[in-house]
Amino acid sequence: MTRRAERTFDVVIIGGGIAGVSVAYELATDHRVALIEMEPALAHHTTGRSAAAFLESYGGPVIRALTTASRSFLMDPPDGFDGPLMTPRPLLWIAPAGRGSSVVDHHAEVRQLVSTVELISGPDAEALFPLLSPGWTEQAMIEPDAMDMDVHAIHQGYVRGLRSRGGEIHVATPAISLSRDTAGWHVDTPQGTFHAPLVINAAGAWCDVLAARAGVRPIGIHPLRRTIFMVNAPDGTGPSADWPLIGDLDGTFYMKPEGTQFLCSPADETPSEPCDARPEEVDIAQALDIINEAMTINARHVRSSWAGLRSFVVDRVPVAGFDDEAEGWFWLVGQGGYGIQTAPALARSAASLIRSGTVPDDVLARGTHPTDLHRARLVGAANLLAGH
Repeated sequence: MTRRAERTFDVVIIGGGIAGVSVAYELATDHRVALIEMEPALAHHTTGRSAAAFLESYGGPVIRALTTASRSFLMDPPDGFDGPLMTPRPLLWIAPAGRGSSVVDHHAEVRQLVSTVELISGPDAEALFPLLSPGWTEQAMIEPDAMDMDVHAIHQGYVRGLRSRGGEIHVATPAISLSRDTAGWHVDTPQGTFHAPLVINAAGAWCDVLAARAGVRPIGIHPLRRTIFMVNAPDGTGPSADWPLIGDLDGTFYMKPEGTQFLCSPADETPSEPCDARPEEVDIAQALDIINEAMTINARHVRSSWAGLRSFVVDRVPVAGFDDEAEGWFWLVGQGGYGIQTAPALARSAASLIRSGTVPDDVLARGTHPTDLHRARLVGAANLLAGH
């Protein structure tokens, strides 16, 4: 095949969600960066459908480390970001009768990095969130410093910063084929061919599709559909501006005040192919049953609904690192539902791994090492989950 005239960069980043734009921003200070996105607009899929909450007690140890290491950036962003990027919204974890010990255990685990979390009783939880059904909550935990995030402002701040640093963004530019020779990677698109010694795969749910086109061994991504819908508050019951985001620690639902409505989710994780995700009526109906049992909201009608894909690898920890078998191929995938809140620290970590092979000191100090992010760990994780 005759290749079109190539444009040469230091790095080509594939995927215009929060992972792609944030690492592009970090690298553009000393790299010639091209970011390409298959859709006509950036952040069309998962990034644009986030529930937009910054929760330091959410996720496993690596996620919590990356989240806490991202707070300073999001609270005091650099020039070019329209602030504030975050506003206060406490998080209330709850558990029903017979499950109170799970909250106590979670509190003991997360307080090492999140010292402000506090155990509270069921009646205290009802006082903070008056729509809780009386007596439903056995035990609760409050994270007072949780935040709402302005996802659009965060994403667009990275986009503006990337462009101001000389980086290029190309939308409606799918990577049709990828090949490598001694000169580096050639990424063929309808808009021409991009050449660079380094390709960063930040393609989210499509990361294994992209890898297959490049002849790179897939990482084993699992896209999972998450449903979100909006319901009205009961007449005369709020929500008040200071009500918390509330979530069942067992992962059966969560609710977040949004103006005069509530954002609700069954916290579902339905396996899916990479796609433009759409909600299913049965998931919404099941969520309403659960929420109406735990709450006195008596919701019957949904104002709007949508869905997104949360993409994980087997151990549910992001992958950031070079591929052992494909020279010049860097993975930045598997952020699941934590991509926005971890983006600043994960992008800095990815850029640092590319430049020097290590992660920033503040991430390292929180107990996260390069090996925790590298794909090589997944062999052991898969064997452990399989009971080998």
